[in-house]
Amino acid sequence: MDIKDTARPLDGAGLSAFLRSLPAKPLLLGLGEARHFVGELGDLRNEIFRHLVAHEGYRSFAIESDSLMGLVVDDHITTGAGTLDDVMERGFSHGFGASPANRELVRWMRAYNEEHEEQVRFFGFDGPLEYWAASPRQALTALHALLDGPLPCSGETLDALLGPDERWSNEAAAMDPSQSIGRSVEAQRLRLIADDLVALLDTQTPRLSAADRERAALYGRTAVGLLRYHDGMADASPARWARLSALRDAMMAANLRAVAGHGPALVFSHNLHLQRNRSLMPFGDQLLEWWSAGAITAAHLGDRYAFLASALGTAGDDTPPPDTVEGLLSTLPWDHSLIDARRLAEAVTNPAPRTSDDFRYFPLDPARLDMIDGIVFLKRAVRLG
Repeated sequence: MDIKDTARPLDGAGLSAFLRSLPAKPLLLGLGEARHFVGELGDLRNEIFRHLVAHEGYRSFAIESDSLMGLVVDDHITTGAGTLDDVMERGFSHGFGASPANRELVRWMRAYNEEHEEQVRFFGFDGPLEYWAASPRQALTALHALLDGPLPCSGETLDALLGPDERWSNEAAAMDPSQSIGRSVEAQRLRLIADDLVALLDTQTPRLSAADRERAALYGRTAVGLLRYHDGMADASPARWARLSALRDAMMAANLRAVAGHGPALVFSHNLHLQRNRSLMPFGDQLLEWWSAGAITAAHLGDRYAFLASALGTAGDDTPPPDTVEGLLSTLPWDHSLIDARRLAEAVTNPAPRTSDDFRYFPLDPARLDMIDGIVFLKRAVRLG
């Protein structure tokens, strides 16, 4: 089979045809990044989302960014609250607010909502964490404020147990478990209070508006997940980093299941978070293993989850060898291609794995092509942040 027979140009017609070829219409369509901050991929993602909204009934966009900060963006695009500059500064984590493509996406989503009765929504689906975790204060106090008595503790008690936020956001705890507050007496009590508040939320669901229920559920997931993560940061065992990686992706997966409740959504994140297979990552002298958010989500949604992995041909001055998957795909005649990954797996014979000097770029794994629905291939990327 010629690899051209597995591919089509990535345009609106090609994308819609590809979606029709899937076993079911995805509730969540994952678009993965082989590398963060690729300008051309951000622009292409925006084109894909606009097509999905206009022609495929998609109404939500979710990105690998702090879920609580994402509320700032969603408020802006649905109500007009705040200026675009302010939203880009306060609504994204991981430096994603500086991305021109993200700025253009937010601007377009706000403009769309001003002109249409059926609104589009924005979600961050990462926790307020990466290698270290934020304070659970925002999530706990916001959930506490939404609930009615009798509550498991007063607001004053909650504030006293939380203490200064600096104790929670100490970046040194990322590498030194002894610096973590996660197994202190206060943290352990807060875990019980968070559990009680989430249980209380279930009992009070009827008295809350749909919007308050949605936010309260997010605050509850975030508070419980953050406190678990802080507990993991205090773990000095060799399993520490694998556990932390798994906890982060489990938080992502829980947020994605909530996003799916709003109907078809495009999800934008690193390939490693959206893939179906077990994640493997070298870390010092360890090989970390855990299940990604995509794998967990696919276990819940089945065929209603689809994954498009992105791959790059020439990235900056790094050109793939011709015997790699990326090298073979570079022979396609289109600048942007959409490839049926499972058919590609049948068409190629023992391709070599690509290596890259860019530690932020994760090439395709030739042995895992059959676990990807499709590949979004960019023949050339020069705008690397």
